[in-house]
Amino acid sequence: MKYSILFFVIVSLFSCNKEQKKANNSEDFVMYKQSEMATLMRKMFATNEKVRAQIIAGKVPNSFPKEFLKIHTAILTDPSDRNASFEVFSKRYIADIEAIYIAPKDSLKQRFNTAINSCVACHQTTCTGPIPRIKKLLIK
Repeated sequence: MKYSILFFVIVSLFSCNKEQKKANNSEDFVMYKQSEMATLMRKMFATNEKVRAQIIAGKVPNSFPKEFLKIHTAILTDPSDRNASFEVFSKRYIADIEAIYIAPKDSLKQRFNTAINSCVACHQTTCTGPIPRIKKLLIK
């Protein structure tokens, strides 16, 4: 009985050491770091969710978020995606978003949907993953 308890204690101590070593091994854990563009697009999505809610509630959105202009300079996950097509789509998106903030109240829904559709159009050429989520922003 004494030997089995001693054996259990020794095995427990050694197994704890192995777990600690494994947890401290930096090669086992690789943290994903979002690109500037991925972070910006998540912020754009969150802002557009709020704008959508305002429009649905019959309110006029406050002011154009200047942070959106970083779309022209933010570092992409894959830098080769910043090509002529991306530049055209990003300029179109900014123009469409700015139009929301100067639109008459009766055309807000249409202007907002146009801006969201410009997101979808760009994402159809590169990085198609977020399209279903983006489409949920459209106001029916």
